[in-house]
Amino acid sequence: MLTVKELLETANAMVPHVSVEEAKTLMAEGALVLDVRDAPEIAHSGKVEGAHHISRGMLEFRADPDCQFHDPELRRDRPVIVYCASGGRSALAGKLLKDMGYQEVYNLGGFAGWVEAGGAVRRSLDPGM
Repeated sequence: MLTVKELLETANAMVPHVSVEEAKTLMAEGALVLDVRDAPEIAHSGKVEGAHHISRGMLEFRADPDCQFHDPELRRDRPVIVYCASGGRSALAGKLLKDMGYQEVYNLGGFAGWVEAGGAVRRSLDPGM
């Protein structure tokens, strides 16, 4: 039986953390920034400018190219930077992507760290969108 602590330790060992500056460089080189928070969280706080949203609960389906729900933004040959609210879900999501064959996956951690470092944020003009 695994605990959340053990799952997170394994995920954090597999998925390297990146700083905001490192993430910006990777983004400029074409990396996909992936927000795995739930939609109400994004509606409330916004998201990283240019980020793509796939909730953690749908990631397996959206990441599998053989699944009818595959998201073409997710490609195994494209670096992926994952973030969530505090870094836990993004660590688990990053490990999942690595397990599914994605080679270059990074954990940005929590959205608040991005904001505190002055990273650009996109807020929905209409909270319902």
